[in-house]
Amino acid sequence: MKKSSSYHRYLNRTGWRFITPAMILYIVFMLYPIMYSLFLVTQKWRGMSREFVGLGNFVRMAQDQIFWKALSHNFIFMLIQIPLMVFLAMILAVILNQGIRRFRGLFRTVYFLPCVTSLVAYSVLFRILLQSNGLLNNLMLNLHLIDTPIGWLNNPFWAKVTIILALTWRWTGYNMVFFLVGLQNIDSEIYEAAEVDGASKIRQFFNITLPLLIPVILFSMVTSTNGTMQLFDEPNILTNEGGPANATMTVALYIYRQAFVLNSDFGYASALSYVMVLVAGVLAFIQIKVLKERK
Repeated sequence: MKKSSSYHRYLNRTGWRFITPAMILYIVFMLYPIMYSLFLVTQKWRGMSREFVGLGNFVRMAQDQIFWKALSHNFIFMLIQIPLMVFLAMILAVILNQGIRRFRGLFRTVYFLPCVTSLVAYSVLFRILLQSNGLLNNLMLNLHLIDTPIGWLNNPFWAKVTIILALTWRWTGYNMVFFLVGLQNIDSEIYEAAEVDGASKIRQFFNITLPLLIPVILFSMVTSTNGTMQLFDEPNILTNEGGPANATMTVALYIYRQAFVLNSDFGYASALSYVMVLVAGVLAFIQIKVLKERK
């Protein structure tokens, strides 16, 4: 018994030695910044000095028109891009799972490749392609589809369209993989029974495939919503820090500008961050409740 007890103590000490470096890193770079940001919420920074303002940062937020404009842009991207992306990912998954037999692996790789591309690299590439004299405008002009170049990056409406197209191009293949996994877990005997009963492919999709993919749809919607609420790289690089005239400004980009570019006000930036965490949590809760009720 004594040998067994000492051996277990030895294993416990060994285990703590292994996890201690990771715990230290977590405390220093995750837990401490989170706790310190709670303190920063009540502060207003003025250069190297700070001043206690209580809930003043939240009062300022309620009156900040740029913040509300940025938040509305996040919702626009979320309401348009996410359903479009999830729909395309589902259709591509169904086609690759049932419709294509040859070169299936190649097509999966091609569709998945954009999501492993560098964010900066693909944003710069889109910026080059969508300039006023870029490849896309020149191609459309030569095909007589347009009379004048489209201001993909200079017009407020088309700048939003550009962000939506870029996000859809990048993340459709990523979500397609999850739908492929979901489709492959559906028993083929269900489809065989449906065919015996005379159900068409379209009816099988809406009555069998779609209901059984609700957990995957829920996962894609929640993760995509969280990603959209943190949208930063595309408006920062594609439209030159949320331009034109803040037409593509997002909350994450606005937080960055408040903390590191404009005012160096870490207190106000922390308050904005906590509000965005709350908004993302509420949206995730609503999505889970709605999809679970339809399941």
